Order: sequence, then C-alpha cells, then structure tokens
Amino acid sequence: MFADSSGRCCFLIFNVLSLIILQEGLHTVEGVWPLPQSLISSPEQYRLNPQAFYFRYGRQSAAQPGCSVLDSAFKRYFSLVFPDFTSGYGDLGNSAGKPFNVEISVDQDDCEGYPNENSSERYNLTVSSGNASLNAETVWGALRGLETFSQLVYQDDFGSYFVNKTEVEDFPRFQFRAILLDTSRHYLPVRTILKTLDAMAYSKFNVFHWHIVDDPSFPYQSRTFPDLSSKGAFHPMTHIYTQSDVRRVISHGRLRGIRILPEFDSPGHTKSWGNGQPGLLTPCYSGSKPSGTFGPVNPALPSTYEFMAGLFKEVSSVFPDSYIHLGGDEVNFSCWKSNPDVRAFMLKMGFGADFTKLEAYYMENIVNITSSLNKTSIVWQDVFDYHEKIPKDTVLHIWKGLPAQYYKELSRITKAGMRVLLAAPWYINHISYGQDWRTYYTVQPLNFNGTEEQKKLVIGGEVCMWGEYVDATNLTPRLWPRASAAAERLWSDEKQTSNVNMAFPRLQDFRCKLLRRGIQAEPLFVGHCKHEYQGI
Repeated sequence: MFADSSGRCCFLIFNVLSLIILQEGLHTVEGVWPLPQSLISSPEQYRLNPQAFYFRYGRQSAAQPGCSVLDSAFKRYFSLVFPDFTSGYGDLGNSAGKPFNVEISVDQDDCEGYPNENSSERYNLTVSSGNASLNAETVWGALRGLETFSQLVYQDDFGSYFVNKTEVEDFPRFQFRAILLDTSRHYLPVRTILKTLDAMAYSKFNVFHWHIVDDPSFPYQSRTFPDLSSKGAFHPMTHIYTQSDVRRVISHGRLRGIRILPEFDSPGHTKSWGNGQPGLLTPCYSGSKPSGTFGPVNPALPSTYEFMAGLFKEVSSVFPDSYIHLGGDEVNFSCWKSNPDVRAFMLKMGFGADFTKLEAYYMENIVNITSSLNKTSIVWQDVFDYHEKIPKDTVLHIWKGLPAQYYKELSRITKAGMRVLLAAPWYINHISYGQDWRTYYTVQPLNFNGTEEQKKLVIGGEVCMWGEYVDATNLTPRLWPRASAAAERLWSDEKQTSNVNMAFPRLQDFRCKLLRRGIQAEPLFVGHCKHEYQGI
C-alpha cells in the first residue's frame, strides 16, 4: 500500500513502522516467517493459560502418544510458546484464561523414521475459540505447523499470552532447503551445530549439508580408518566428531525434520586425508624427482578405489539419508600433470593429455561406489562441465557466478535433464555493510530461460557458510537472520513475497523471536527488541 508506480516502496516508512511495532508492543499476526502459502487472520483473539494449555493427538491420527518426533516437539514447543512461564520471568497473568487444546492429526505413522526427499511438509492449521486443529500428511508437516502456531502466539504488555483466530494452508515451494556449515576450516563444537539445527527449524530449513572435512582438517572419526582423524584433525581428541557426536547431530536433526547430508569432497580438497592414509594423494614432481608435496587423490591406483569403497560403505551406514555429497570441485591438475605414473595411466586409458577425462574417470568410479550403496549423489557443477554423461539421478550443485552466469547454468544443466540445487546467490559467509539480506531475498531461482519441465528439475537451494573466517564465536550472528531471507524465498509463494520492503518489518519481528529463543541473530537496522537479552 506504500508502493509507487514502479513497485518501489518507501523504505523509510517501513523502517519507522517496524520501529513503532517493536517499541509499542503491537502485534501483527502476519509476522510468521517464512510466510505461509495462505494465512487468513482475524482480530478476534483468545487468551492462553499455560496451566490449561495442551498439545493432544487427534483421535483419528495415525500417530499416537509414544511418537518420538511429536512427543519431543510438544515439550519443545510448549517452552517456545510460553517462554516466560517456563523460564520463570515476567508477570504471567494468565490464570483467568480458558482451557486451550492444540489437536494434531497426521495421516502417516512415520514417527520412528527419518525425513527424506519425498517427505511431505504440507499442513493445515485452524485456530478458533478454545482450540486449534493441525492436520498434516506426515509428522514432518506437523512440525512445520507447530512452528507456525508458535509464531502466532504473542504477549501483551502485562505478560498475558494471546493467539488470534487464524486459518493457514501451507506447504514449501521447494523440497530441498539447506544450510551448509564447514567444519574443516574451523572446528565447530557439537553444541554450536545443534543450536544451528534449532534455528534452521525456526526458519523451516530441512537439510543440514555437513561439509565435514576438507584440506585443513579431517575431524570425522572413522571406525574403519581411525588414522584419518587421529592424524588429520587439528587435534585428535578435542577437535573431532566421534561416532557418538555424529549420532547426536543426526538425532537432533531428525526430531526437527532436518535431514543430515554429509559431504566428503574429493579428489581435490583432500590434503588432510593424506596424513592418515598414505598413498592416497598424488605425489607431485619437480622435473624427474618427487618434490615432497602432494596434490589431489591419485586416480591411477586401484588402492584408491578400495579405500573409497571402504570409507563410503561406513559413511553410508552412519548417515541414514539417501543422499550423499561427493564434491568434485576445484581440482588443480598441475600435480597430476607433473606425475609420470599418472601420465602413463592416462595414455593407457586413451585419455591423451586431457586431464578433465581423468577427473571424469575418477568421479564416475566414486559415483558408482555410492550408487551400489543405494545412495543418490550430489556433486558440484564442475563435474557436469567435464562429464556430461554422469548418471541422470545425480544432482548438480550450482555455486559459481553472478545471476547472469548461474541462470545460464540452470538453463544448461536442466536442459540436459539433470536435477539442480542453487547455492551461488547465497554464499553468506561474504559480508558487506548494510542490509545485504535484501539481495538474498530478491533471488528468483526459476527466473531462467527454460521450459516448465526444466524448472521442475530445480529441487531447491542452499545457504552456504564457508569457514575461512567463521568459527563458533561469530557463526550464529553472521548466519541469522540473513539466512532466513533465503528461507522465505525457498518456502513461500514468489508473488506474495516479491516486495522486500513489505518483508522488512516481518523479518525484524522474526529476528526478535530468534533472540528470545536464544539465537544471537544480528540486527537488521536501528531499533530494539522487547526481550532481546533473555536467553543470550
């Protein structure tokens, strides 16, 4: 309503409006983030009494008490809905409230399973006098509905809790909505990863891409090859992820409807691997003699593939998700070129001097290994550049370039019938002064030249937080709420969320919710939150 003829809105007006909302304690029920597909709210409000508030299973629900996902969620969301009641702060003032039930019904009993690429997250939520009804196809959809309900509840200045009469019909625009954390360049403690998973659930992200190892360190503690971490981690005791740690992350994610997708990137980005696996990396030569340095994984040796088969067999048993990320990016050929044994192998294979064919050969073998373990491979877009005959079920991950380039890549790769993920516009480890979240928010993943069938091959997107300059001290404020801008782009309807200025006050409000939930989200602009110091 503040737009001019060109569609631009008055940024200053919205900043002032958002400050008024925050300072005066006013509530906008539209302040759900990410915005549901359909939300109809009424000024009619209902007072909630924490002592007479219940999450209940519907009588016809396929899931009943004992469902691990929902039982855990009910406890968690009670604390999120009533933070003052559970923390002991504030004037509760709710004793006069009437009983209120939130009845949850799901069509499928998938309580003990894991979310997967086909899991429905659709839900319907109705809030009326004395009760709310949440219906979903799966427990994962029920989790998304519980998150929405928790954001609809608000407090007045006296500490009383209210929710308005509301109707929500909701589902994600894209099925794959991910956050990447890099735990090789800086080790991230498990508690930091778990807190990130919490924040991901608040923004309805559903995939944690764990870039767990890379050149600087190998913190994953392998049962099969224990020397990889004992000799490749920053410290063999304090800077590793034990099998117990990994199980804890997977369990924490599952209870929040988040898939855990591991990445073991090769043949490049493997310097730390060589410390614990002699003979894996390619010896580099200076003239006719070894230089004492090493390059990418050696693709010419049978022992390489025996090792990889053993490692990925273990990884496939540890990580239940059907996807695995194999990397394949930024391979420097100079060491391969210098090595006489590698060159001899290339001549034997008929590759000539084309080292892209050698890399294609390597990746084809690795993809075959993971395929035999019933895993779907994700690789960085580099693999498609030199190996266009990779299996059709492989997912290509676009990470390069400005919009003109990545839109071109989207068109080119989907034209070949390949599924794609878009990460290029959401490398938010890069920072700049000002509100760079606006750039992330205005990305349109399907705004490329292609048919409707091509656009269906874009399965989602990913926010990447690479770790060169990020560790546990600055991860959370650098990630949130900037990542939430991409979350709404990947969840919500494009037409309803096309105006960045209309989104600003809602994101301001959501950032305050994150602070109250103990997530140290950085400010978007001038202002303050009523509860900004609680839990921090």
